Amino acid sequence: MLRKDVVDFLKEYEEFRPEIIERDLEITPSIKFITSIIGPRRAGKTYYLLHLREKFKKPLYLNFEDTRLMDTKGKELREIIRIFMEIYGASPDVLLLDEVQNLPEWEGVLRELHDLKKYPIVVTGSSSRLLAREIATQLRGRTLTYILLPFSFTEFCKAKKIIVNDLLSRDEEAKFIALLREYLQFGGFPDVVLSEDKLKILKEYSDLILFRDFIERHEIRNLSLARHIFSFITQNFSKEISVNSLYNRFRSSGLRVSKDTIYEYLEKLEDTLFVFFLQKYSLKVHMRESYPKKVYVCDTGITRVTRFSEDLGKLMENAVFLELRRRENANPLQEIYYFKDAQQYEVDFVVKEGTEVKQLIQVCYASSFDEVEHRELRALLRAKDVLNCRNLIVITWDYEGTREIRWFGRTGKIRFVPLWKWLLNINFP
Repeated sequence: MLRKDVVDFLKEYEEFRPEIIERDLEITPSIKFITSIIGPRRAGKTYYLLHLREKFKKPLYLNFEDTRLMDTKGKELREIIRIFMEIYGASPDVLLLDEVQNLPEWEGVLRELHDLKKYPIVVTGSSSRLLAREIATQLRGRTLTYILLPFSFTEFCKAKKIIVNDLLSRDEEAKFIALLREYLQFGGFPDVVLSEDKLKILKEYSDLILFRDFIERHEIRNLSLARHIFSFITQNFSKEISVNSLYNRFRSSGLRVSKDTIYEYLEKLEDTLFVFFLQKYSLKVHMRESYPKKVYVCDTGITRVTRFSEDLGKLMENAVFLELRRRENANPLQEIYYFKDAQQYEVDFVVKEGTEVKQLIQVCYASSFDEVEHRELRALLRAKDVLNCRNLIVITWDYEGTREIRWFGRTGKIRFVPLWKWLLNINFP
């Protein structure tokens, strides 16, 4: 670490005031806990910290992906704080550490700084392993973790300077449906939303995640297998996958691979926060942890690089999954699963809080009740009785209403809600 590089960085970012779109994520930094914010690359974590610093008088913001700070060691963080004090004549009143997983020995120095209780500490990272599992081990009891994904639909509308309210004309509703289609097709990465070169940027992001976050970071040796897994996931999002099916597929394609390697690569791919694997609901831990699982991607736009069809139903389901994950920030007891029984009746999302199943959600591309497949409704009624949950919802394209459904002695009241309203929380408790 060179002193002149640190000074240059601090001075440059002191004057850097980019236009920032306020995010829905709300945190209150405190000396009681280290606040960690995890999310995929390019989701907006840096700008979130730059927005957060405006709430403090003497913020120290450091980005460990900046070339001037890339050689910094963990133990040198205190020296940077002293340089800050020399320049500004006071101690920082908050530490904002961007992409902290690039700082060697960061866990130990954060623990030591936190124990001094001098200032709040907020860290970000694009690795679920570093900022979830290792923090849980090295900094147990000292952290609160949040997830920051690409723009939600609410934030997407905000970026488009569209005002959202509960009183909308039918023409205004039509505009939101058109916006929703764009949102599903191109996703919510901030740079993509605000640019005309959407497909070019998405291709660059896809390559960046594949090569830098997946292959290079994890020192992947079997590049062919890595590409095949990455491509398979982006083409089969919102679907159930199993290691056995992947193994058989790759072997039939002539790839020499073991099941253990597939398990390992899936875990490393999940670590990039590009992909999420949803567990099947079960009271047994080993059943929840084992495959098959459903796979979702961090942003629907990224699938444009490899998918062959529009398939709005899959895009809608992925968008619902991401929104449910965002809502876990405000409700840490919330957990989500999918339901599938021996008769293959499947419910897209089981929303659980503590020991209680709070909600069952199906996602269906439908514009009228007649377009909703009967099997989707039967699965809801089946899961309702098995999981003892009466809050049944079908998220549709633009059909809205409430129906009492009967099927072979099973009954239940099901509410149908358009996706755009559900995402914007319009007239939806």
